[in-house]
Amino acid sequence: MTPEEVGERLVHLMATDDPEKGTVTAEVSGGGPGHARAVVDVPVARWWFAAEAARDAGALGCDFFDWLSAVDELDGGFSVIAHLWSTRRRHGVLLRTRVSREEPEVESLVDLYPGAAWHERETFEMFGITFARHPDLRPLLLPPEFEGHPLRKDFVLAARVAKPWPGAKEPGESEGGTSKRAPIRPPGVPDPNEWGPLKGQVAPPETPARPARGERPVRPPRQPRTEEETS
Repeated sequence: MTPEEVGERLVHLMATDDPEKGTVTAEVSGGGPGHARAVVDVPVARWWFAAEAARDAGALGCDFFDWLSAVDELDGGFSVIAHLWSTRRRHGVLLRTRVSREEPEVESLVDLYPGAAWHERETFEMFGITFARHPDLRPLLLPPEFEGHPLRKDFVLAARVAKPWPGAKEPGESEGGTSKRAPIRPPGVPDPNEWGPLKGQVAPPETPARPARGERPVRPPRQPRTEEETS
């Protein structure tokens, strides 16, 4: 089945006359031939049912769970995406739903795809999205004392504020240079003088004075060539 046919098939399977259940829509991702996928958007309340329909051998037969993650859409909440694959028919589908920032919760797919367990645990840890009915929703990668969700766009990376960024030098800088342009902070990282362990202790960067341009040396007038030089 082509990505277009996969998307149309799942939309047909999820069709309902009840407007309160929301609309299911489909599109095709980029990537070109062999890489494009059907992308099916479903309401969060129908997330589990869409995965069940995709797994059904009489429908799409997506028997393999590939991966699951999320995207922080800021005021739009979080997009949760799962990629399902059919090992027999060799086609896949990207299931996508949207959860609110105030109540980021979606149904777990572990009972349909046991391989989703670790993916949901990581997404819960990194984005703070709860997966209802997950049998063991606990931290997977971070230490127990860690606070916050690092993949949210409003999460401040303290290390970027507390110490200099260890990247390449600014253009034109050298080890022996006496002046240095103020480094540009990465997006979302606050001024270290306003947040962090050095709050109120960082002096504003000095603007180096531009050296005066010296006078150009006067070039002697060009002497005309003699007849011997031109012959």
